[in-house]
Amino acid sequence: MEISVLKALLKNIYTFLHLSFQDNKCSEVVEKYYIKSEEVLKLIKPVLESIIDADVASDQPFQKEFANMSQSVDELREVLEDSHPLMSKVYFVLKAESLFTKVKAHGLDILDLLQSCEGLPVELSSASLEHCVQKIKHIGYEKPSAIISKAIKDQVEGHEPSSDIRSEIADLLSLKSNQELLIELVALENLKENAEQLEKIRDVEYIEEMINLVTHMHDCFIEMKQSQSSNTVPIPPDFCCPLSLELMTDPVIVASGQTYERRYIRNWIDLGLTVCPKTMQTLVHTNLIPNYTVKALIASWCESNNINLPTPVKSMIHQEEASLVNHVHSSSEDSMPELENEHGELIESGERIVDSGGPSTISPPRKESSVGGGVDDRSLEHSRGSNEESSPQEVTGNSSDASGEVAAEPHPVMAASSATPTDQHEYPPRFRSRPRNQIWRRPSERFGPRIISSVPETRSDLGEVETQVKKLVDDLSSTSLDTVKNATSELRLLARHDKDIRNVIANCGAIDLLISLLYSPDQNIQENSVTALLNLSINDINKTTIGNSNAIEPLIHVLETGSSEAKENSAATLFSLSVIEENKIKIGRSGAIGPLVDLLGNGTPRGKKDAATALFNLSTFHENKARIVQAGAVRFLVDLMDPATGLVDKAVAVLSNLATIPEGRARIGQEGGIPMLVEVVELGSARGKENAAAALLQLCTNSNRFCNMVLHEGAIPPLAALSNMGTPRAKEKAQSLLSFFRNQRHGNGGRR
Repeated sequence: MEISVLKALLKNIYTFLHLSFQDNKCSEVVEKYYIKSEEVLKLIKPVLESIIDADVASDQPFQKEFANMSQSVDELREVLEDSHPLMSKVYFVLKAESLFTKVKAHGLDILDLLQSCEGLPVELSSASLEHCVQKIKHIGYEKPSAIISKAIKDQVEGHEPSSDIRSEIADLLSLKSNQELLIELVALENLKENAEQLEKIRDVEYIEEMINLVTHMHDCFIEMKQSQSSNTVPIPPDFCCPLSLELMTDPVIVASGQTYERRYIRNWIDLGLTVCPKTMQTLVHTNLIPNYTVKALIASWCESNNINLPTPVKSMIHQEEASLVNHVHSSSEDSMPELENEHGELIESGERIVDSGGPSTISPPRKESSVGGGVDDRSLEHSRGSNEESSPQEVTGNSSDASGEVAAEPHPVMAASSATPTDQHEYPPRFRSRPRNQIWRRPSERFGPRIISSVPETRSDLGEVETQVKKLVDDLSSTSLDTVKNATSELRLLARHDKDIRNVIANCGAIDLLISLLYSPDQNIQENSVTALLNLSINDINKTTIGNSNAIEPLIHVLETGSSEAKENSAATLFSLSVIEENKIKIGRSGAIGPLVDLLGNGTPRGKKDAATALFNLSTFHENKARIVQAGAVRFLVDLMDPATGLVDKAVAVLSNLATIPEGRARIGQEGGIPMLVEVVELGSARGKENAAAALLQLCTNSNRFCNMVLHEGAIPPLAALSNMGTPRAKEKAQSLLSFFRNQRHGNGGRR
């Protein structure tokens, strides 16, 4: 049996040495790490093959080194195999170099052990082993990770990395252009998102440091381009393409509302990148709409400043870009479906469009938004696509209380954050849609070209918006049904734009009037009002204002009597409000849990998701747990653990919290939840496995009967696997449960 560890190591080495990168168009850095690793493994492989039948191979010190090296070789292979043109080069280098160092160290440790052994095969003389050791030690290579780590350390300590270090990193990783730097930022943001979903807090922090470094490099690159500009007159920022950093000649608008030079944004999209380079917002479609207004403004500006407008250049993809397109284009098409609302209309990512009354008659609050100002804060109005699964608590990093339950942090990001389903694996991580309403730094601070302009940014448009909003707020009190309907529709649309406009609406006194209109018998007015409140609640100050304005009872009324759409948005509003701890108490004591549970069991798929998200947040307040159980939620939550619902993670997260009270555990057992929880531990997502293990731990440690049921379901193998390969919290729960089972076998019984 011991020899099999060595055989497993050799098998991993054979697999590694047969990797092929012929069709992989990745950077040279990937090939460099493969070649260096290959050199080490080709030196150590004959040595291992010669001792496969030797007695020494079964010695414990060798077994340990074989196992460690096997794991490192396998992990390095996975990192190299997963490399792709749109990956983060910074993250890859730090990961690959760490694993290569481990492989090299384990190889040297094995050789050192062999040098102290007797009775080895004749070909393994001391001289030959020493020769092998020296060759491995002298396999040299550049260490970009040391340079990157120093730059990150300097930045954390408040010292900007020197231009020499920035240049060295750019040269080593081929981050020499605006596009390459933006691609790197997109890749790092995706990695950060995945780490947040898995609650890898240290990883999130480290990736943030990488993002800050690359952002600084990007800023410096833009400043350099500005200093090299031959233009005597500063170009207005809105006239420059965020990708080319040059004056636009053929401006087009993308789905995010940003404007780019056609050939540059077309090349970006053809590379398989389906996020807006400036806002990092997912592009729900790739149509390019000519921006004639900006084109005319640019022409007028050029004429006024005696500048010859460059001739538009037809879109050309360079040879290296074409190879990238061939490599990734099909993947991006498969993984980025267009999102539509119920009426088949394309909708913007991050917006929940429920408008049935046509477009707003109010001009956009930001005149320049179509040029490149964009939307600062994405609305809670979310699309009904399939790429919006995880609850916000599952994205932003939960904490665990003493009882082991998942606890929601009252952080603003939770009010407007939700992620791609962690239990849907059909989309490769690097092309996964960005979660709806994910909160990032303001685009103007991160990705917009910092082109020097003599005209400072202002919000002079807010005065005009305030005038319009005051008129609409007055119309909310009109005796004309059509006037009220139009006013609620316009306010709902305005509330989607950004936090400043939402504050204007709240300051003009709209909240109290919108709350009163939740009792309107007119379906459109009720839907518009509840959705406007949902959007207003994105701002934290408005959460408190709405919660203190007696909104909860009217929201419950909508939950009980409204249309399907109104019920969904009412549940989403309750979730948004429940981010504030005080509101969790009010909502729980107001009778909202019953209607939410009814929506959970009988609502539309969207309604069930919104109800589950709201109930999760409410379940983090202890007093609400019994109410949720008594309302009959457990039966519906168990039903939602069917993978076909797409809500497994949400259901398990709520059950994990409910399992911390006796009545919750009893109901989970009665409703057949134990087999489903064991199945999630075996087959679920990382987040699902973690919460399922936490729930099973509560069930088993508090009841011998439930413990026997869990064992009968064959939980030990998946728990054993989870204890080695899960998230830190999942490992902890799985290990505790396995330890409890062992104690049970030795007669330490638990409670009945």
